[in-house]
Amino acid sequence: MGIQPCTAARYGAAALLAALLLSGCSTTAPPAPQHPTTPAVSPSSPAQICTSLVSYWAKETLKGSTWSGLDWEQKGLSNAQYAIHEDAVAAGRAEERTAGRDKALELIDRFVAQRCAEQNGATWSSENWRPPSPGA
Repeated sequence: MGIQPCTAARYGAAALLAALLLSGCSTTAPPAPQHPTTPAVSPSSPAQICTSLVSYWAKETLKGSTWSGLDWEQKGLSNAQYAIHEDAVAAGRAEERTAGRDKALELIDRFVAQRCAEQNGATWSSENWRPPSPGA
């Protein structure tokens, strides 16, 4: 007794067709997801890159973070950027003693932005490295 092979194949095909129909298959494409349009990001200027990089490392040094002890090359700084870094850290430490850490971190951002803008990113040569000044 049982189902004959030809009939079993028909039942299988019918079951597959029913499963596809019930699973929501349709001939129309789903609507495209609506994504808000984002403005194109403009390339950063050398001064903006300098400000971001040097300010980050100067603040990390002031806070004494684990990675603040990396050398200038490991931080990706040029000699000129390293000089800005050292001056910013010194200014930040002085500000921290008188006005607290939050004000010192704000000062570092302003100080570095000004110096990086004045030196157009301070990206020139990284040759002839000099050691940090004592007390920095």
